[in-house]
Amino acid sequence: MSITLSDIKSAAQRLNGVAIRTPLLTSAVLDERLAARVYIKPECLQHIGAFKFRGAYNRMSQLSDQQKTLGVVAFSSGNHAQGVAYAAQIIGTAATIVMPSDAPKIKLENTKRLGATVRLYDRGTESREEIAAEIATTTGATLVPAFDDLDIIAGQGTCALELIEQLHEKESSPDILLCPCGGGGLLAGVSTAVKSLQGDCKIYGVEPENYDDHLQSKLAGERVTISPPCGTSCDALMATSPGEITWSINSNTVDDYLVVTEEEVKHAISFAFRYLKVVVEPGGVVPLAALLSNKIDVKGQTVAIILSGGNIDSQSYSLCLEQYPSP
Repeated sequence: MSITLSDIKSAAQRLNGVAIRTPLLTSAVLDERLAARVYIKPECLQHIGAFKFRGAYNRMSQLSDQQKTLGVVAFSSGNHAQGVAYAAQIIGTAATIVMPSDAPKIKLENTKRLGATVRLYDRGTESREEIAAEIATTTGATLVPAFDDLDIIAGQGTCALELIEQLHEKESSPDILLCPCGGGGLLAGVSTAVKSLQGDCKIYGVEPENYDDHLQSKLAGERVTISPPCGTSCDALMATSPGEITWSINSNTVDDYLVVTEEEVKHAISFAFRYLKVVVEPGGVVPLAALLSNKIDVKGQTVAIILSGGNIDSQSYSLCLEQYPSP
């Protein structure tokens, strides 16, 4: 299963006037440090503070009147939860979200504020998939997947469609693109759009250490499930296996995967605050972390990165800025 550029363009039409066309940022400090030209797509400035709104709205805007009457259900650690909740508010349907009890407070609060009913679960003893499936069965609600869905992927791909258009307006095009990678939905949409429009662009998915399921799958030549030895601050990227659909796409469109450490992530958050003036969450900042830690040589290249979200609580953010001051 796959999507096409046409699918992404159709999604862009649905999102036109609804999603925010996030800007393209540059930084003289970053360019000088890397000896490259870097363009930054801050999806942390999107509705609900993350790209997830794009896919959720594209999927949910196609619901029938009967499906809207019965509502939707989703499971998420936070950003997809907020995306579904806000999309539900716009189209006029009820949303129930299954969220882990240890999800970031800001994501829990925002999901409730947007009008969704939140059902908490314990990561260690309960299955979010089973809970969501039971809700869907008993209520007739439509399940809105977080990433392994063609409409979700097409919606996320609109981010890259905008990025390429914005670069063309500047008479530029990317040699390299870095994108966060959790379940792989954003990466699948982005890589499809970019490879269709700019086939020679090298695309890298970026994962946090211990949650490098895409890299391990690439090395194994097939989808694998990993068992992380510990957690990560990148709560948005805690997938342990690529999605079936996302992997079928990414295995053909993504050139390679990069892995960043916790310290590299926190330094990147501080850098984004000091030089870009944007608030980025751990999972959203991994492409910048990869650049700042020289995971690949980008000297003389035009590089595009997507900062996928900015939902981080004030205490964690302040602690990060204090303990990891950006040089």
